[in-house]
Amino acid sequence: MEMKIVRTRPGHETILANYFAVNESHFERWNPIVPIEHHSIDAWRRRLEDREREFNNGQSVHFIGTDATESYVIGSCSLSNIVRGSFQACFLGYSVAERYEGQGYMKKIVGHAIDYAFSELNLHRIMANHMPDNVRSAGLLKGFGFDREGYARDYLFVNGKWEDHVLNALTNPQYRK
Repeated sequence: MEMKIVRTRPGHETILANYFAVNESHFERWNPIVPIEHHSIDAWRRRLEDREREFNNGQSVHFIGTDATESYVIGSCSLSNIVRGSFQACFLGYSVAERYEGQGYMKKIVGHAIDYAFSELNLHRIMANHMPDNVRSAGLLKGFGFDREGYARDYLFVNGKWEDHVLNALTNPQYRK
């Protein structure tokens, strides 16, 4: 199946609400507990408006992989907490629908985001963290050349408890001052 990678924008609220509803139990292990209305169409409409402001202010960029007609989401990837100045860095986050795991879609979406961060945004550093038992994430990041930089105990409150995380980063070899 051909996948299209686009920046999220107002108008994607229905397919994003559906993506999270369909994959709720799949994502449960990796995500914070949120109220049921957090992924409603109205909540996504507001969130996409916020994301559009963040994009226009240079604070974040969010991508989704969709089918050719943008009728459903295969996976998502974000470049968030973009910091300029002497840091020139961001955080990378991502998810893939359970039915598309292991088919190479996440690699394509994350690769697109990395290329955008380094080529379009000219960032120097991308940070991406994962829970120690998330073997798929560890392999994905390693495949892109991310270096393991550390281990953070009780790093994020995920699914009702504090979870340790492995800290990883990738630097831009073509960074332009």
